Amino acid sequence: MPAIIVLGAQWGDEGKGKATDLLGPQIDYCVRYQGGNNAGHTIVVNGEKFATHLLPSGVLTPGCIPVIANGVVVDARVLLEEIDGLAARGVDTSTVVLSANAHLITSYHTTIDKVTERFLGKNNIGTTGRGIGPTYADKINRVGIRVADVFDEKILAQKVEAALEQKNHLLVKVYNRRAIKVEEILEEIGQYAERLKPMVADTSLLLNRALDDHRTVLFEGAQATMLDVDHGTYPFVTSSNPLAGGVGAGAGIGPTRIDRVIGVVKAYTTRVGSGPFPTELLDDDGDRLRVIGAEYGTTTGRNRRCGWYDAVIARYAARLNGLTEFFLTKLDILGSWERIPVCVAYEIDGVRHEEMPMTQSDYHHAKPVYEFFEGWNTDISKCRTFEELPRNAQTYVRALEEMSGAPFWGVGVGPGREESIVLRDGA
Repeated sequence: MPAIIVLGAQWGDEGKGKATDLLGPQIDYCVRYQGGNNAGHTIVVNGEKFATHLLPSGVLTPGCIPVIANGVVVDARVLLEEIDGLAARGVDTSTVVLSANAHLITSYHTTIDKVTERFLGKNNIGTTGRGIGPTYADKINRVGIRVADVFDEKILAQKVEAALEQKNHLLVKVYNRRAIKVEEILEEIGQYAERLKPMVADTSLLLNRALDDHRTVLFEGAQATMLDVDHGTYPFVTSSNPLAGGVGAGAGIGPTRIDRVIGVVKAYTTRVGSGPFPTELLDDDGDRLRVIGAEYGTTTGRNRRCGWYDAVIARYAARLNGLTEFFLTKLDILGSWERIPVCVAYEIDGVRHEEMPMTQSDYHHAKPVYEFFEGWNTDISKCRTFEELPRNAQTYVRALEEMSGAPFWGVGVGPGREESIVLRDGA
């Protein structure tokens, strides 16, 4: 009954797709359980770069069935464009499965997302403007549109009418925008029905039966621990639960099914959007990390904010997710630094904190306490065993492992599928 979770242990963009891809040959199903097309995975296969946004990265592994579970919010246009784009490049997308209970993003969700951010001005959250938050809000407010509704014209019309009755008051009276007609949305959604129908299924039943049959299922988180709506740097978070605990609700399986929980961390830290970031570098080092690491959003293209490795949030992620192991990515990016700082604690108003502060106010005032490690000043992308790494790189990896709260399963030394070092066999 092998069920594995791979999730981000920082603020996202850690290289989760690389960890998933490394596990690929043993995976029968790869499942997205939360988030929407505000996230993305970049994977390099045989020198060719692929980006996925709604589809789990397992779609690139032959024989692996990609599943979009009920916890995901789906922009049908984006999903079909992504499927078509991969198919045009020779990727088999015929086995994609979509939950009947996943909620749909419509044009009124993206409109509200964008105008709300503009309305907030300097207090904006830094969303991607793709309608993710408003769609999750409708889900919680019980006025959402689910995939299954697309195939019942009467129910769909009733739900769209009920949703727009509220939305149009907001758009017209608060944001000074035109009202949206029910017919516009019905036409928009209806055009996708024929293509969506063959891929729709009861994904909870599908996945539980797969686990009963001793198939290997990998649950792939989008965003990351520090963007979790409950446990992240609220309010600068996403609208769902990327944590391991989100798999139960987001995919419809019980917690006793899970065997491994792998947290993915970069050898440094990045963040996109607004919010606190204690180790952020607003200097030449930050610019170097961004350029050498190609730190630009897979989905948005936005510059990522860059900083040093933060062991405090790694320990936090290990605790919240019950991590059985970490996968460390992008170690190769640090090859040109003579000395590499690592944040081991925070100082807040003169007091040292080894763990995450309890309040938002304290975290905004957190200053990193650094330990320093010697660099290795060499290209490590050809290394395939831990022993081949320069001694200083080995020391850096072992130090991070010791202070992060869970053992390291593997290390990424380059973007390619083969540019990885496995430190220990998985359980």
